[in-house]
Amino acid sequence: MSHYNVKYTALAPALKADWQDPLWQLAATIPIAQFREESSSHRPITEAKLLYSDDGIHGIFQVQDRYVRCVQQNFQDLVCKDSCVEIYFHPKSDRGYLNFEISGNGTLLSYYITNAERAPGGFKEFVKITEQQGQQVAIISSLPKVVEPEISEATTWTLQFFVPFSLLTHYVGELGSIKGQQWRCNLFKCGDETSHPHWASWQPVPELNFHMPETFGHIVFD
Repeated sequence: MSHYNVKYTALAPALKADWQDPLWQLAATIPIAQFREESSSHRPITEAKLLYSDDGIHGIFQVQDRYVRCVQQNFQDLVCKDSCVEIYFHPKSDRGYLNFEISGNGTLLSYYITNAERAPGGFKEFVKITEQQGQQVAIISSLPKVVEPEISEATTWTLQFFVPFSLLTHYVGELGSIKGQQWRCNLFKCGDETSHPHWASWQPVPELNFHMPETFGHIVFD
């Protein structure tokens, strides 16, 4: 699957991290199943769904996991160290992309990246979204705020989010009518500092680096 059709909903899904909510049945499932060879033997089944409304993009992840650990607590902490899910949106080819990396406990890291070449402090050209902008991203998870010690037994957890179009517009410019647009996008699952680290993506990456916009797939807004 190199592209995914995002269905429109006039009624925004309630923010309750419920994979079985009838509204989510409108959406096809995105498999996040391309594991990097550097991963441990733990290969959690990770799936996501996306919808859009007039106000923004709604998404939900479900992870059939083990070795779950979530200790990052502050906005813009390096949540990739935790049991973490991520989605990157690249609405316009001549602009940068935004990453939304979310620990299983709901902690958010988000940058606007215009040159993803690695450099001291992160990337060659990027800005961190502000705390006020971060508060515009609604997140709820079925996991508690701290998961420590690690949960080693089988655990299914769900995380739901909402990203307003107004936040994306601030960085990439006016989006206009969303219906019919095609964006670049990729989704990820990782757990760098769990006992069984792993790195998975929707669209495969040729090296252990999620920040490769040229490898992103496409989402199409129906």
